[in-house]
Amino acid sequence: MIGGRFFSSREDGHIECLLCPGHCLLAVGGGGQCGVRFNRGGKPALPFCGFVTALGVDPIEKKPLYHFRPGTEIFSAGFAGCNLRCPFCHNWHISQNVQNAGVRGRLYSPAELTVAAAKAGLSAIAYTYSEPLVHIEFLLECMAEAQKAGAANVIVSNGCVNSEAAAEVLALANAVNIDLKCFSEKTYTNVLGGKLSTVINFINMAAEKGVHLELTTLVVPGLNDSKQELDKCRDFIAELNTQGNTVPWHLSAYHPNWKWNAPPTETSFLIDVAGQAREKLPYVYTGNINPREGGFNDTLCPGCRKILVSRRGYKVDTSGLSIKTETGSPLYFCSFCGQRAPVS
Repeated sequence: MIGGRFFSSREDGHIECLLCPGHCLLAVGGGGQCGVRFNRGGKPALPFCGFVTALGVDPIEKKPLYHFRPGTEIFSAGFAGCNLRCPFCHNWHISQNVQNAGVRGRLYSPAELTVAAAKAGLSAIAYTYSEPLVHIEFLLECMAEAQKAGAANVIVSNGCVNSEAAAEVLALANAVNIDLKCFSEKTYTNVLGGKLSTVINFINMAAEKGVHLELTTLVVPGLNDSKQELDKCRDFIAELNTQGNTVPWHLSAYHPNWKWNAPPTETSFLIDVAGQAREKLPYVYTGNINPREGGFNDTLCPGCRKILVSRRGYKVDTSGLSIKTETGSPLYFCSFCGQRAPVS
Protein backbone atom coordinates (compact mmCIF):
# COMPACT_ATOMS: atom_id res chain seq x y z
CA MET A 1 0.00 0.00 0.00
CA ILE A 2 1.45 3.32 -1.10
CA GLY A 3 0.35 6.12 1.16
CA GLY A 4 -0.56 6.15 4.80
CA ARG A 5 -0.74 8.66 7.59
CA PHE A 6 1.61 9.82 10.34
CA PHE A 7 4.38 10.62 7.86
CA SER A 8 6.10 13.86 6.93
CA SER A 9 7.93 14.17 3.60
CA ARG A 10 11.12 16.16 3.09
CA GLU A 11 12.49 17.89 0.00
CA ASP A 12 15.52 15.57 -0.13
CA GLY A 13 13.27 12.51 -0.53
CA HIS A 14 13.53 11.40 3.07
CA ILE A 15 10.36 10.72 5.03
CA GLU A 16 9.95 11.10 8.78
CA CYS A 17 7.59 8.65 10.45
CA LEU A 18 5.62 10.44 13.17
CA LEU A 19 3.79 7.43 14.60
CA CYS A 20 6.00 6.69 17.59
CA PRO A 21 8.71 8.53 19.57
CA GLY A 22 11.43 6.94 17.44
CA HIS A 23 10.58 9.42 14.63
CA CYS A 24 12.49 7.22 12.18
CA LEU A 25 13.95 9.12 9.23
CA LEU A 26 13.35 6.89 6.22
CA ALA A 27 15.73 7.17 3.30
CA VAL A 28 14.47 6.24 -0.16
CA GLY A 29 14.20 2.45 -0.18
CA GLY A 30 14.60 2.29 3.58
CA GLY A 31 12.33 1.38 6.45
CA GLY A 32 11.80 2.19 10.09
CA GLN A 33 12.67 0.30 13.26
CA CYS A 34 9.29 -1.43 13.22
CA GLY A 35 10.13 -3.17 9.94
CA VAL A 36 6.75 -2.45 8.34
CA ARG A 37 6.77 1.29 7.44
CA PHE A 38 8.86 2.28 4.39
CA ASN A 39 9.93 4.95 1.93
CA ARG A 40 9.35 3.90 -1.67
CA GLY A 41 10.50 6.49 -4.17
CA GLY A 42 10.00 9.32 -1.73
CA LYS A 43 6.48 8.22 -0.80
CA PRO A 44 5.27 6.41 2.33
CA ALA A 45 4.67 2.71 1.76
CA LEU A 46 2.97 0.12 3.92
CA PRO A 47 3.78 -3.25 2.31
CA PHE A 48 2.40 -5.16 5.31
CA CYS A 49 -0.94 -3.34 5.34
CA GLY A 50 -3.60 -6.01 5.95
CA PHE A 51 -0.97 -8.74 6.38
CA VAL A 52 -2.21 -11.05 9.13
CA THR A 53 0.16 -13.63 10.59
CA ALA A 54 -2.38 -15.55 12.64
CA LEU A 55 -6.08 -15.83 13.38
CA GLY A 56 -7.39 -17.71 16.36
CA VAL A 57 -9.93 -18.02 19.13
CA ASP A 58 -8.52 -17.43 22.61
CA PRO A 59 -9.84 -17.23 26.15
CA ILE A 60 -10.03 -13.53 26.89
CA GLU A 61 -7.92 -14.24 29.98
CA LYS A 62 -5.02 -15.02 27.63
CA LYS A 63 -4.71 -11.38 26.51
CA PRO A 64 -4.56 -11.08 29.58
CA LEU A 65 -7.86 -9.40 30.45
CA TYR A 66 -9.42 -10.56 33.72
CA HIS A 67 -12.00 -7.82 34.29
CA PHE A 68 -13.43 -7.52 30.77
CA ARG A 69 -16.04 -10.13 29.81
CA PRO A 70 -14.42 -12.82 32.01
CA GLY A 71 -14.86 -16.43 30.98
CA THR A 72 -15.60 -15.57 27.34
CA GLU A 73 -13.67 -16.20 24.14
CA ILE A 74 -12.28 -13.58 21.78
CA PHE A 75 -11.31 -13.62 18.11
CA SER A 76 -7.60 -12.78 17.83
CA ALA A 77 -5.77 -11.31 14.84
CA GLY A 78 -1.97 -11.17 14.81
CA PHE A 79 0.34 -8.97 12.78
CA ALA A 80 4.04 -8.61 11.98
CA GLY A 81 6.65 -6.14 13.16
CA CYS A 82 7.18 -4.07 16.29
CA ASN A 83 8.61 -0.66 17.11
CA LEU A 84 10.41 -2.01 20.21
CA ARG A 85 13.43 -4.32 20.38
CA CYS A 86 12.82 -6.24 23.59
CA PRO A 87 15.64 -8.82 23.64
CA PHE A 88 13.46 -11.31 25.54
CA CYS A 89 10.50 -11.14 23.13
CA HIS A 90 8.66 -14.47 22.94
CA ASN A 91 7.08 -13.53 19.60
CA TRP A 92 10.35 -12.39 18.03
CA HIS A 93 9.84 -14.60 14.97
CA ILE A 94 6.98 -12.34 13.83
CA SER A 95 7.98 -9.09 15.53
CA GLN A 96 11.65 -8.78 14.54
CA ASN A 97 13.55 -8.74 11.24
CA VAL A 98 10.26 -9.06 9.40
CA GLN A 99 11.64 -8.39 5.91
CA ASN A 100 14.18 -11.21 6.09
CA ALA A 101 12.43 -13.68 8.35
CA GLY A 102 10.00 -15.15 5.83
CA VAL A 103 7.04 -14.46 8.12
CA ARG A 104 4.00 -16.39 6.98
CA GLY A 105 0.55 -14.89 6.66
CA ARG A 106 -2.00 -13.60 4.20
CA LEU A 107 -3.78 -10.40 3.35
CA TYR A 108 -7.17 -9.60 4.84
CA SER A 109 -9.49 -6.66 4.43
CA PRO A 110 -11.07 -5.10 7.52
CA ALA A 111 -14.43 -6.50 6.42
CA GLU A 112 -12.99 -10.02 6.08
CA LEU A 113 -11.67 -9.95 9.64
CA THR A 114 -15.02 -8.81 11.00
CA VAL A 115 -16.86 -11.50 9.04
CA ALA A 116 -14.41 -14.14 10.25
CA ALA A 117 -15.08 -13.16 13.85
CA ALA A 118 -18.84 -13.29 13.27
CA LYS A 119 -18.56 -16.74 11.65
CA ALA A 120 -16.73 -17.91 14.77
CA GLY A 121 -19.70 -16.71 16.79
CA LEU A 122 -17.66 -14.06 18.61
CA SER A 123 -18.50 -10.42 19.27
CA ALA A 124 -15.04 -9.18 20.28
CA ILE A 125 -11.81 -8.89 18.29
CA ALA A 126 -8.32 -8.64 19.79
CA TYR A 127 -5.48 -7.09 17.79
CA THR A 128 -2.53 -8.87 19.33
CA TYR A 129 0.44 -11.31 19.16
CA SER A 130 2.86 -8.75 17.65
CA GLU A 131 2.50 -4.95 17.89
CA PRO A 132 -0.76 -3.86 16.21
CA LEU A 133 -0.22 -0.10 16.49
CA VAL A 134 2.56 -0.02 13.87
CA HIS A 135 -0.22 -0.88 11.40
CA ILE A 136 -2.38 1.96 12.61
CA GLU A 137 -3.88 2.86 9.25
CA PHE A 138 -5.22 -0.66 8.77
CA LEU A 139 -6.00 -1.03 12.46
CA LEU A 140 -8.26 2.01 12.52
CA GLU A 141 -10.20 0.70 9.51
CA CYS A 142 -10.59 -2.70 11.18
CA MET A 143 -11.79 -1.17 14.43
CA ALA A 144 -14.31 1.05 12.65
CA GLU A 145 -15.61 -1.95 10.69
CA ALA A 146 -15.90 -4.05 13.85
CA GLN A 147 -17.69 -1.26 15.70
CA LYS A 148 -20.27 -0.98 12.89
CA ALA A 149 -20.87 -4.72 13.19
CA GLY A 150 -21.39 -4.45 16.94
CA ALA A 151 -18.12 -6.16 17.88
CA ALA A 152 -15.90 -4.94 20.72
CA ASN A 153 -12.33 -3.87 19.94
CA VAL A 154 -9.50 -5.03 22.20
CA ILE A 155 -5.93 -3.77 21.83
CA VAL A 156 -2.95 -5.67 23.25
CA SER A 157 0.00 -3.34 22.82
CA ASN A 158 3.22 -1.82 24.09
CA GLY A 159 1.46 1.56 24.04
CA CYS A 160 4.46 3.26 22.46
CA VAL A 161 2.77 5.65 20.00
CA ASN A 162 2.39 9.40 20.04
CA SER A 163 -0.67 11.24 21.33
CA GLU A 164 -2.54 11.82 18.05
CA ALA A 165 -2.41 8.13 17.11
CA ALA A 166 -3.25 7.06 20.66
CA ALA A 167 -6.33 9.29 20.73
CA GLU A 168 -7.70 7.84 17.49
CA VAL A 169 -7.18 4.24 18.58
CA LEU A 170 -8.66 4.78 22.03
CA ALA A 171 -11.74 6.42 20.54
CA LEU A 172 -12.58 3.05 18.93
CA ALA A 173 -11.30 0.73 21.68
CA ASN A 174 -13.44 -1.04 24.27
CA ALA A 175 -10.53 -2.53 26.21
CA VAL A 176 -6.75 -2.38 26.18
CA ASN A 177 -3.97 -4.31 27.85
CA ILE A 178 -0.74 -2.33 27.80
CA ASP A 179 2.72 -3.63 28.61
CA LEU A 180 4.30 -1.53 31.33
CA LYS A 181 7.68 -3.12 30.76
CA CYS A 182 9.52 -1.26 33.50
CA PHE A 183 9.57 2.18 35.10
CA SER A 184 12.96 3.33 33.85
CA GLU A 185 13.34 5.75 30.95
CA LYS A 186 16.94 4.55 30.62
CA THR A 187 15.88 0.91 30.21
CA TYR A 188 13.17 1.81 27.72
CA THR A 189 15.67 3.82 25.65
CA ASN A 190 18.80 1.68 25.85
CA VAL A 191 17.39 -1.84 26.05
CA LEU A 192 13.90 -1.78 24.55
CA GLY A 193 14.22 1.00 21.97
CA GLY A 194 11.20 2.95 23.20
CA LYS A 195 10.20 5.74 25.54
CA LEU A 196 8.61 5.30 28.96
CA SER A 197 6.96 8.73 28.96
CA THR A 198 5.11 7.87 25.74
CA VAL A 199 3.77 4.64 27.23
CA ILE A 200 2.73 6.47 30.41
CA ASN A 201 0.91 9.03 28.29
CA PHE A 202 -0.97 6.27 26.42
CA ILE A 203 -2.00 4.64 29.71
CA ASN A 204 -3.15 7.95 31.19
CA MET A 205 -5.17 8.72 28.06
CA ALA A 206 -6.89 5.33 28.21
CA ALA A 207 -7.78 5.90 31.87
CA GLU A 208 -9.07 9.42 31.22
CA LYS A 209 -11.22 8.29 28.29
CA GLY A 210 -12.81 5.51 30.33
CA VAL A 211 -11.48 2.68 28.16
CA HIS A 212 -11.25 -0.57 30.09
CA LEU A 213 -7.58 -0.79 31.07
CA GLU A 214 -5.33 -3.54 32.37
CA LEU A 215 -1.53 -3.52 32.59
CA THR A 216 1.04 -6.29 32.25
CA THR A 217 4.65 -6.36 33.45
CA LEU A 218 6.96 -9.19 32.45
CA VAL A 219 9.26 -9.53 35.46
CA VAL A 220 12.74 -10.09 34.00
CA PRO A 221 15.59 -10.96 36.41
CA GLY A 222 18.35 -8.38 36.30
CA LEU A 223 16.28 -5.92 34.26
CA ASN A 224 13.19 -4.76 36.15
CA ASP A 225 12.90 -7.06 39.18
CA SER A 226 14.32 -4.77 41.87
CA LYS A 227 11.99 -3.72 44.66
CA GLN A 228 12.50 -0.06 43.75
CA GLU A 229 11.52 -0.65 40.12
CA LEU A 230 8.46 -2.75 40.88
CA ASP A 231 7.33 -0.33 43.59
CA LYS A 232 7.41 2.50 41.03
CA CYS A 233 5.11 0.50 38.74
CA ARG A 234 2.80 -0.31 41.65
CA ASP A 235 2.66 3.30 42.85
CA PHE A 236 1.87 4.55 39.35
CA ILE A 237 -1.08 2.15 39.13
CA ALA A 238 -2.20 3.14 42.62
CA GLU A 239 -2.28 6.76 41.46
CA LEU A 240 -4.43 5.77 38.48
CA ASN A 241 -6.84 4.12 40.90
CA THR A 242 -7.22 7.32 42.94
CA GLN A 243 -8.79 8.86 39.83
CA GLY A 244 -11.78 6.53 39.90
CA ASN A 245 -10.22 3.59 38.07
CA THR A 246 -9.72 -0.03 39.07
CA VAL A 247 -6.72 -1.13 37.02
CA PRO A 248 -5.65 -4.79 37.34
CA TRP A 249 -1.92 -5.46 37.23
CA HIS A 250 -0.69 -8.71 35.67
CA LEU A 251 2.78 -9.80 36.80
CA SER A 252 4.07 -12.32 34.30
CA ALA A 253 7.01 -14.70 34.66
CA TYR A 254 9.84 -14.38 32.15
CA HIS A 255 11.44 -17.41 30.50
CA PRO A 256 14.62 -17.24 28.39
CA ASN A 257 13.92 -16.34 24.78
CA TRP A 258 15.49 -14.76 21.72
CA LYS A 259 18.58 -12.85 22.92
CA TRP A 260 18.03 -12.94 26.69
CA ASN A 261 19.45 -15.87 28.63
CA ALA A 262 18.94 -14.86 32.25
CA PRO A 263 17.41 -17.59 34.44
CA PRO A 264 13.60 -17.65 34.43
CA THR A 265 11.64 -15.71 37.03
CA GLU A 266 11.25 -17.80 40.15
CA THR A 267 7.62 -18.60 40.88
CA SER A 268 8.03 -17.93 44.59
CA PHE A 269 9.52 -14.51 43.86
CA LEU A 270 6.65 -13.56 41.54
CA ILE A 271 4.07 -14.66 44.11
CA ASP A 272 5.83 -12.64 46.82
CA VAL A 273 5.93 -9.54 44.62
CA ALA A 274 2.23 -9.90 43.88
CA GLY A 275 1.45 -10.26 47.57
CA GLN A 276 3.36 -7.09 48.41
CA ALA A 277 1.70 -5.19 45.58
CA ARG A 278 -1.74 -6.14 46.89
CA GLU A 279 -1.03 -4.02 49.96
CA LYS A 280 -1.72 -0.99 47.72
CA LEU A 281 -3.59 -2.46 44.74
CA PRO A 282 -6.87 -4.40 44.92
CA TYR A 283 -6.25 -6.64 41.90
CA VAL A 284 -2.81 -8.12 41.17
CA TYR A 285 -2.47 -11.37 39.25
CA THR A 286 0.40 -13.73 38.41
CA GLY A 287 0.82 -15.19 34.94
CA ASN A 288 3.01 -17.52 32.91
CA ILE A 289 3.50 -19.88 35.85
CA ASN A 290 2.13 -23.34 36.54
CA PRO A 291 -1.07 -22.82 38.57
CA ARG A 292 -0.17 -25.92 40.57
CA GLU A 293 2.83 -24.04 41.93
CA GLY A 294 0.71 -21.37 43.56
CA GLY A 295 -0.40 -17.86 42.76
CA PHE A 296 -3.76 -16.28 43.35
CA ASN A 297 -5.77 -15.31 40.30
CA ASP A 298 -9.29 -15.19 41.67
CA THR A 299 -11.21 -11.92 41.54
CA LEU A 300 -12.88 -11.05 44.85
CA CYS A 301 -15.87 -8.84 45.52
CA PRO A 302 -14.70 -5.47 46.88
CA GLY A 303 -17.58 -5.64 49.37
CA CYS A 304 -18.10 -9.10 50.85
CA ARG A 305 -14.71 -10.49 49.61
CA LYS A 306 -16.28 -13.64 48.20
CA ILE A 307 -15.02 -15.04 44.89
CA LEU A 308 -16.56 -13.39 41.84
CA VAL A 309 -14.38 -15.19 39.30
CA SER A 310 -12.31 -18.29 40.03
CA ARG A 311 -9.37 -19.09 37.74
CA ARG A 312 -7.18 -22.16 37.50
CA GLY A 313 -5.09 -21.55 34.43
CA TYR A 314 -7.64 -20.90 31.69
CA LYS A 315 -10.37 -22.79 33.52
CA VAL A 316 -12.64 -19.95 34.61
CA ASP A 317 -15.73 -20.04 36.83
CA THR A 318 -17.84 -16.87 36.76
CA SER A 319 -20.67 -18.17 38.95
CA GLY A 320 -19.95 -15.44 41.51
CA LEU A 321 -21.14 -12.84 39.01
CA SER A 322 -24.68 -11.89 38.12
CA ILE A 323 -25.29 -9.95 34.93
CA LYS A 324 -27.99 -7.41 34.17
CA THR A 325 -28.58 -5.97 30.72
CA GLU A 326 -31.33 -3.48 31.46
CA THR A 327 -29.33 -0.56 30.02
CA GLY A 328 -28.45 -2.37 26.80
CA SER A 329 -24.88 -3.22 27.82
CA PRO A 330 -24.10 -5.83 30.48
CA LEU A 331 -23.59 -4.73 34.07
CA TYR A 332 -21.89 -7.12 36.48
CA PHE A 333 -22.77 -7.56 40.16
CA CYS A 334 -21.70 -9.81 43.02
CA SER A 335 -24.18 -12.70 43.17
CA PHE A 336 -23.66 -12.90 46.95
CA CYS A 337 -24.07 -9.32 48.22
CA GLY A 338 -25.32 -7.51 45.12
CA GLN A 339 -22.50 -4.95 44.99
CA ARG A 340 -21.40 -3.70 41.58
CA ALA A 341 -18.44 -5.79 40.44
CA PRO A 342 -15.23 -4.25 39.06
CA VAL A 343 -15.88 -5.93 35.72
CA SER A 344 -16.99 -4.52 32.37
